[in-house]
Amino acid sequence: MTRSARVVEVLGYIGANVRRLRLSRGLTQEQLAEAAELDLRFLQRVERGQTNVGVAVIVALAGALGVPPGRLFRKATLPEAKPGRPRKRTQGWR
Repeated sequence: MTRSARVVEVLGYIGANVRRLRLSRGLTQEQLAEAAELDLRFLQRVERGQTNVGVAVIVALAGALGVPPGRLFRKATLPEAKPGRPRKRTQGWR
């Protein structure tokens, strides 16, 4: 595996882990971005594995998610991207 392919693979792990942990804690992307003091659009690119992240970002995200930074590097798979906005959830009938 080439060096750049390995980087892309690890960025995917980070993105998948951030998304999984965020959802398991019931956080929106906006809430996590605010807690980690990151721009929302940057966080969205991180979750898609589309941007390189530095140590400061890893530490900020891990802190906001309440996990050690190393946990974001665990092998994980990014979910398939769905085009468009997510559907709004309805509360159901009362």
